[in-house]
Amino acid sequence: MSEYTTDPRAGERPPVAGGPPEPARRGFLNLLLGGWAVGLAASIFYPIARYLVPPRTSEASAAQVTLPFKISEVKPNSGTIFKFGRRPGLLVRTEQGEFKAFSAICTHLDCTVQYRDDAQQIWCACHNGLYDLRGRNVSGPPPRPLEELQVHLKGDEIVVSKMS
Repeated sequence: MSEYTTDPRAGERPPVAGGPPEPARRGFLNLLLGGWAVGLAASIFYPIARYLVPPRTSEASAAQVTLPFKISEVKPNSGTIFKFGRRPGLLVRTEQGEFKAFSAICTHLDCTVQYRDDAQQIWCACHNGLYDLRGRNVSGPPPRPLEELQVHLKGDEIVVSKMS
């Protein structure tokens, strides 16, 4: 009779002369394959999770912006898109010469709005939403008015700030 007898159900060899049991090949291969499977799953699901969960970014703290153009450069009955922090803003000069500013983000699906001088309204091209010159939604799918911004004229400069 040999020193070693293997039981196929046990997966280990019995101890030799009272020593610790030796790991079986099957257990070692299961450990390797399990580690490989965990690594593969992590390499697949980690990029997917990073794509689906947006990174945390703080909103730009711009409460006031001096526009890069002068009062004399803005013609009556015209609108100009400008950068207000990380979001676009819309400066409108009415036919009477009054300046109005709004967030240029449509309240329906966050499309960028523009001023239509022929209709004297603010228009969202995505779903044909219309706003009046007070920022109120007139027609189309937008559910609420545009965010209004304050306009301050300092000399020949235009300063736009959030409503207080």
